[in-house]
Amino acid sequence: MIDRHNDGLSSADFDRLRSLVQAESGIHLNQDKRTMLEIRLRRRFRNLRMSSCAEYCNYVFGPGGKNQELVHLIDAVTTNKTDFFREPDHFEFLVSRALPDLDARRGADRRLLVWSAGCSTGEEPYTLAMVLSEYAQGRPGFQFRVLASDISTAVLAKARLGVYTADVLRPVRENMRRKYVMRSRDPGSNLARIVPELRAKVEFQRLNFMDAGQRLPEAPEILFCRNVIIYFDRPTQVRVLENLTRQLAPGGYFFSGHSESLQNMGLPLTAVGPAVYRKGV
Repeated sequence: MIDRHNDGLSSADFDRLRSLVQAESGIHLNQDKRTMLEIRLRRRFRNLRMSSCAEYCNYVFGPGGKNQELVHLIDAVTTNKTDFFREPDHFEFLVSRALPDLDARRGADRRLLVWSAGCSTGEEPYTLAMVLSEYAQGRPGFQFRVLASDISTAVLAKARLGVYTADVLRPVRENMRRKYVMRSRDPGSNLARIVPELRAKVEFQRLNFMDAGQRLPEAPEILFCRNVIIYFDRPTQVRVLENLTRQLAPGGYFFSGHSESLQNMGLPLTAVGPAVYRKGV
């Protein structure tokens, strides 16, 4: 039986865990995140049939614990807030300016790689796939692939399924829902699933921004990394953004969150719209 008075997260264990989390994932946990972490760890250590945060920490920092548990610890601390068509002006910019510019310079008869970095539960990459599918109509030579990455295995598992509630799908326009979403056969269910043809356009991978050796085999021309770096401290932001922009194709477009600033970081990017940047050719 768990003693609820003694299962909490001590200051020393919080400091140990947040140092590990930052070193391995880049996520910076302030002191005000201690209660949040404690609540999430309680769910995890009870699943492991442990009785306290102290026992869980001894396991993590014990022999082999890091190798066994790090992925689950990162899953516990990541915050996954996303929506279909979040910050919709970005998708309008993509269709009206970025894609025509890329077509004019490189030709429309090619395959475009779009990277959704920090994709969470899949709403962003599926939105991109819908928008690009609409753009492809009337352009027979235009092909695309969306690479969607996240550090959390839990959200990637959900994203691959492509199953969402009606409330989550509400921002998707009716004409797109008819084409790209299948309602459940159960009339009492409010669940729907992204159609197989669209799911096939999106490849999900677990990638860690802190892995300095991580390189994509192909350079993306469109990179969405929105509302991700806000969880990093400034030095980590610079390190991550340098790696991301290094992988972006010359002349490619970088979309960041509207609350994020990429100014004064020495990046080879020029602002071309609200939270939209273009890499030098």
